[in-house]
Amino acid sequence: MTSKSALWARFQQHYTEFPSLGLALDLSRVNFPDSFLATMARPMQRAFIAMAELEKGGIANPDERRMVGHYWLRNAALAPTKTIAGEIESTVADVKAFAAAVQAGAIAGAGGSFQNVLVIGIGGSALGPQFVAKALGQPASDRLKPFFFDNTDPDGMDKVLAELAGQLGRTLCVVISKSGGTPETRNGMIEAKAAYAAAGLDFAKHAVAVTGFGSAMHKVAAAEGWLKSFPMWDWVGGRTSETSAVGLLPAALQGLDIDGLLAGAKACDEVTRVPEVKANPAAQLALMWYFLGEGRGAKDMVVLPYKDRLELFSKYLQQLVMESLGKELDLHGRIVNTGLSVYGNKGSTDQHAYVQQLREGVANFFAVFIEVLQDRSGASVEVEPGATSGDFLNGFFLGTRTALYENGRQSLTLTVRDVSAFTVGMLIALFERAVGLYASLININAYHQPGVEAGKKAAAAILGLQNRLVAHLAAHPGQSFGATELAAAIGQPDEAEAVFKIATHLAANGRKVKVAAGSGLKAQFAAMA
Repeated sequence: MTSKSALWARFQQHYTEFPSLGLALDLSRVNFPDSFLATMARPMQRAFIAMAELEKGGIANPDERRMVGHYWLRNAALAPTKTIAGEIESTVADVKAFAAAVQAGAIAGAGGSFQNVLVIGIGGSALGPQFVAKALGQPASDRLKPFFFDNTDPDGMDKVLAELAGQLGRTLCVVISKSGGTPETRNGMIEAKAAYAAAGLDFAKHAVAVTGFGSAMHKVAAAEGWLKSFPMWDWVGGRTSETSAVGLLPAALQGLDIDGLLAGAKACDEVTRVPEVKANPAAQLALMWYFLGEGRGAKDMVVLPYKDRLELFSKYLQQLVMESLGKELDLHGRIVNTGLSVYGNKGSTDQHAYVQQLREGVANFFAVFIEVLQDRSGASVEVEPGATSGDFLNGFFLGTRTALYENGRQSLTLTVRDVSAFTVGMLIALFERAVGLYASLININAYHQPGVEAGKKAAAAILGLQNRLVAHLAAHPGQSFGATELAAAIGQPDEAEAVFKIATHLAANGRKVKVAAGSGLKAQFAAMA
């Protein structure tokens, strides 16, 4: 075990403060050799160059011939054209003006001034706004109370609508989808429309779109007379969209400090452009991920923020990191099957959840601790002589980190002053940049998602199978079929399992299909009368 004096010396060597960001980064609990940084100097310089080209507007997503420009969102002067820069600046101004008009009651619902905002999205269109709402919201002073449809689960949507019962006339809907065809978001929009109609309300007079110009949703919003449409550009991916209208509009409506959010992201971008590892926290993170995961994601990343407000940060990072880095092929078309799995909870809740395994179970992870120096706004009571609740939280953080390291579990520690809009924007930008630099180190494209597209295509195929199944049963009233027989009858003999699952689901919901005889795998399915 490393002596405390040796660890203190290592801490002094590998602890860096970034005063302009209110951030400190400690690498001392990662056991990389002194030679590692020198060995990685050349690959890191290539990563810096690749990042600089991306920011200049190079084609970073060759699959779709798209630029990747989320960095421009917080500094429009960097955009490759004046047109793009103007659109960014005007969108931020429009977001502020619209939010101000809503909060002033100049734009209102059928029941009066808006009191709630229902955000309908999926993936980055929900995870980012949810994280920011949780991190920065103040229920006693939020201008609009946020709610979310973030899935196509009917029961989940019913739960949200139950919370909004009697309040839809004072609830603004923000529907977010770049294409307008994303099934989960489209379904949420249709469910919301139905709820408004059932309440005798015109959905269009309570709806705002955030979507691509000319998309299916843009056309619907225009045709139905929605209150407003804000742009989503093809050069902003969902998982890096929080500083676009996707994240800024819900935050502004809630009354959060979007200028502070943008300022924190911009300040972090400026620091993380520096092509020197010691001066660049994102480069340090990327290199530690590379070392700890052996350049192939061999270990999971457990994110442990010691702050309730950052509880959703690990969930947000799951998409940002895993969708960006989980790839089968590298840039040369070679099979690499790489990635970086992310999970986490919050301290000290994790102390009573899974730290036991982290310390003594399978050593297949490294931890990323996030320490927040400020306990709360204002003074704290002492829960024991000389100690506050915040002191206990700090003690659990330091104790957990020590206990893990003593047992050979390595970790990084990020220290921030507080959970302000500036800090949240900084953290978002920090991990965005780390992802981009790490992707360059391992030679993959961080900005496409073929696996996600494959999942969407597979889901569409299942729905097509469902339509054929239902049509066949309807065409043969009074007849029943087992799953194998039914699959063959619709020309899909290899899909008996899918047919069984689809028919079982429909029957459980009393929709067009019933179990006419038998049960389980011997069930016979027929059309409902």
